[in-house]
Amino acid sequence: MTNVLEYLEKTMESIVSPDKKAFVGEGSFLTFNELQCAAKSCGSYIAEPGTRRKPIVVFMKKSPEKVAAFLGVVYSGNYYVPIDNEIPSFRIKMILDTVKPRLIICDEATKEQAQSIVGDGVVGVLDVSQTEARIETATLNALRTSVINFNQIRTHKIDDKKLQEIRQTTIDTDPLYVVFTSGSTGRPKGVVASHRSVIDYIENLTDVLQTDENTVFGNQSPLYLDACLKEIYPTLKHGATTYFIPGQLFMFPLKLIEYITENNINTICWVASALSLVAGLGALEKAVPHTLKTIAFGSEVFPIKHYNNWRSKLPKARMIHLYGPTEATGMSTYFITESTYEENESIPIGYPFKNTDIVLLDEHGNAPRDGEPGEICIRGAGLSLGYFADEDKTKAAFVQNPLSEFPDMIYKTGDLGRKGKQGELYYISRKDHQIKHMGYRIELAEIELMAAGHEKLNLACVVFDDAESKIILYYMGKELKKSEIRSYLKENLPRYMLPQVIYELDEMPRTPGGKLDRVKLLEMHKRR
Repeated sequence: MTNVLEYLEKTMESIVSPDKKAFVGEGSFLTFNELQCAAKSCGSYIAEPGTRRKPIVVFMKKSPEKVAAFLGVVYSGNYYVPIDNEIPSFRIKMILDTVKPRLIICDEATKEQAQSIVGDGVVGVLDVSQTEARIETATLNALRTSVINFNQIRTHKIDDKKLQEIRQTTIDTDPLYVVFTSGSTGRPKGVVASHRSVIDYIENLTDVLQTDENTVFGNQSPLYLDACLKEIYPTLKHGATTYFIPGQLFMFPLKLIEYITENNINTICWVASALSLVAGLGALEKAVPHTLKTIAFGSEVFPIKHYNNWRSKLPKARMIHLYGPTEATGMSTYFITESTYEENESIPIGYPFKNTDIVLLDEHGNAPRDGEPGEICIRGAGLSLGYFADEDKTKAAFVQNPLSEFPDMIYKTGDLGRKGKQGELYYISRKDHQIKHMGYRIELAEIELMAAGHEKLNLACVVFDDAESKIILYYMGKELKKSEIRSYLKENLPRYMLPQVIYELDEMPRTPGGKLDRVKLLEMHKRR
């Protein structure tokens, strides 16, 4: 297999009925047939000017139609750059300034914002409520008006001959997408993934998740992050169905559980904090999403008490800990949990996927002794192509494996890990979450995990103010007084690890991907 479109095409040929729902959003859905026809129409349109291997921005709200636009870009022989209206305008401008796209595809929800940001640039409108997708201005490349209608099988004429010609000149190392992550300088970094890396990832992920045509995903992540790969491409590969869960439901856990149950969702791949929020607010004591058969979690440390709560309520569900960075095209390791854990234990991030290798390196570039920590480095076909238009950052992060005598590229994650007695991998912390305080090296994650062990605490996050040399703890737990959490930590942590400042919050700020927003928490402290 050399192109991700083969997933959709093979599914259409032999696995599912064309009328089966592929993606379901708020107010709309697309069957597999509608998805393919819309994508081919979009691809035929984009391909007309002869544009190849160029970034095409898809600026649309989260919807099934956005997936069709992604695939349309791929049919055209180009690669997609996903953004949406959750992203602040100043960040969108930085992304557009970096990729300099020849075309932006938007919808009615994002049209005005796109026009205000781009100005005189090209804005293509992909509109399901009307019968046309039209080019508002054409000062770039003089592109012609295009017609795409999702209420009909096709509007713009599908040019199968042209699409086939494009396919014949596409190889598996061609870019598939560019997703932008946070950069340490405040400027987002564009990670470029190829068809090869995504196919390698999806083949292994679907094997671990045991997905098939009966799988019903409940998507939590935005479509402009690589996290959505866990639902989009397995759905195409197996003829499954994905529901885009409305974001507001994560503020109302009982309604979220109701949504899961009503739609027979049986597989979720969520950030750990989303699962923690449901458990921490007591929703599982009132309702249990019994339709769930597979619960995959990752991206953050999952507090043991919240994990145990999910495990006790759904003892027959497969619970899988996933780990991996965007630069390795998603997830690189997995661990299938089979029991509950003690509060002082850690859940392993497990073992590498097939065709993936994990290398631990100490600060001198050597392999650490057994059980000793080292930086987690990843090698294999899942590595992305690097950072878009940023050779320096690419060379700094994607380096020669110092343990090899032949050309062997590895990605340095910046995460610290260690191996257990059975060769399983454990995550320790981010290298930049390891601080020097009062002469001691401290892992902020260790303080978080200890705080999370308090029975009244729902969620905890620890940040460090380097300028003031203060450890700051934020927590959620309305029945938990600051004095109680302070006394609890004094009993369980050495003095040098105790937070100097403790704040109680009704709600933790989160990044668009659902992770705890540590940057915002630190900013909140500095403003007080």
